Amino acid sequence: MTSLLLCTTGFAQTLPKVHLKVVGGLSNLAPYFDYEKPFWTDALPTLSNGRITAEIKGFNEMGLKGPEILRLISQGVIEFGTATMSYFAGDNPIYEAIDLAGLTPDAASARAATEAFEPIYQKHFDAGTNVKILGISPYPAQVIFCNAKIGGVADMKGKKVRTSGRSQAEFVEALGGTSVTMPFGEVVPALQNRVVDCAITGSHSGYTAKWYEVSTHLYTLPVNWNSQLHGANKKAFEKLDPDAQKLLLTSLRQMYGKIWDAADKQTQEGYDCNSGAASCPYPEKGKMVLVKPTQADLDLLKKTMQEIVLPKWAARCSAQCVDDFNKTIGKQIGVTAVKK
Repeated sequence: MTSLLLCTTGFAQTLPKVHLKVVGGLSNLAPYFDYEKPFWTDALPTLSNGRITAEIKGFNEMGLKGPEILRLISQGVIEFGTATMSYFAGDNPIYEAIDLAGLTPDAASARAATEAFEPIYQKHFDAGTNVKILGISPYPAQVIFCNAKIGGVADMKGKKVRTSGRSQAEFVEALGGTSVTMPFGEVVPALQNRVVDCAITGSHSGYTAKWYEVSTHLYTLPVNWNSQLHGANKKAFEKLDPDAQKLLLTSLRQMYGKIWDAADKQTQEGYDCNSGAASCPYPEKGKMVLVKPTQADLDLLKKTMQEIVLPKWAARCSAQCVDDFNKTIGKQIGVTAVKK
């Protein structure tokens, strides 16, 4: 952020002092402790010459589950917050559009899809909510942790699988598995007690949360990316000095960009550290069996998205939503959603 610092030091001297309260993502995962927390507590005060300070806690530290965060931002209970988009997709399927299971197999295509559709989200939030969208970021690739042997897509049949959203659930069920929805924090005991056989989360997220202690096989099929919406209560944001608003929007974009830049790297680190590879940069390592998808598995993931996940999503989203998808993401990756 050096270039931004040089550009902002002039007007930062005249900014009114303000202290912000922020609710971040899960505090034990890399996007929070590597990027969100350092930005709000260190980078932002530096960029503003101490005029803007902030305190941040992960939503889990505040006793929140996650699905309520967008509502609390809208109500002004939370001024600035990070919300998992799949958690509130039940309120409006538009929130699933950028991260349908099987839609984007790598971080580059996921980022391109997000950037293509973000103007649609901007219009959506500007028109009908009290939330100002600040940006969208990913977790590492969402892959499958199992406490039983798994060799590929065919082995999903008959298994109970923790999912974090409807799109993941429809993917699992299309393969003959049973979807079980539960918050991230409840997964370790569920795997340990065999309430579920498998669970989907980011490769690095699962490592950080020590899922390798309660699961044996890691199937590196990139289901999706678990998009995170970063937003502010509109009234709280609009109370800020215009220069403070500009500084926040510009510097936050850079921070979210760094999370995107790290997505592939952290995905691989998750694979390495859960399986105990020598390339893992951390002292604690798991001993999971790493199972890589075959080309046939990847082809089936894409086919399931096109023939089951995408049509089901289109059926529950509005005609305008489907049209917006086709003009942006669909055009970009060569798929068409049909509203029936």
